[in-house]
Amino acid sequence: MLKKILISSGAMALFILLIILVRTVDVGTVELTGKTIGFFALNTGFHKLTGVNEGWYKFTQITGYIAIAAGLVFAVIGLIQLIKRKSLWKVDRRILGLGVLFIVMAIVYVLFEFVHVNFRPILMPGEVDEPEPSFPSSHTVLVCVVLSGVALMLNTYIKNLRLRISLQALCALVILITVFGRLICGVHWLTDIIGGILISVALVMGFAAFLDYCDSHEAAGIRSESE
Repeated sequence: MLKKILISSGAMALFILLIILVRTVDVGTVELTGKTIGFFALNTGFHKLTGVNEGWYKFTQITGYIAIAAGLVFAVIGLIQLIKRKSLWKVDRRILGLGVLFIVMAIVYVLFEFVHVNFRPILMPGEVDEPEPSFPSSHTVLVCVVLSGVALMLNTYIKNLRLRISLQALCALVILITVFGRLICGVHWLTDIIGGILISVALVMGFAAFLDYCDSHEAAGIRSESE
């Protein structure tokens, strides 16, 4: 558990450091949008390399819906438990923890709608003068956090080893496809994706540490009962 807490803290520290560096290192103005961007040579060079790929953009939109659907499965399980047990505190603490993870993720999303670090390298359909904020990649965060959280929850809720591993592998595959797709679709800077990955690692490893706490707490309870 301690190791996961340290990884979570380290990823969060790197995320904050990245924000500072993006605002201060090699800052230049993007001709198309008129917005400034840090790591100008790196970001613009990578964007020129990938170009804009509308197909990958649309495909990664689908993976986002997959992540939302997977998260809703556990939301329904939690709701059923709440109705049956008639108390929020009698709902499985792991599901409550997953809910807190999703809430924190949503807070991060809203926060960076107001705290602008980067703007998209292109104008999206319907935008005339002002591009959308793009740091961190909210789509990357959504898929990475939700599907990683779901994959961790499967250790408790899916007893069949083959099925559990298959579902976890599917989650990992969707995450990898999403990160790759967002990297090359051209609607984000490279540092937007890196930022999305870092904050996702921070949140997911914090949740993993919480699950370890739940496991150790339950194991201690079982030992005390047997004694």
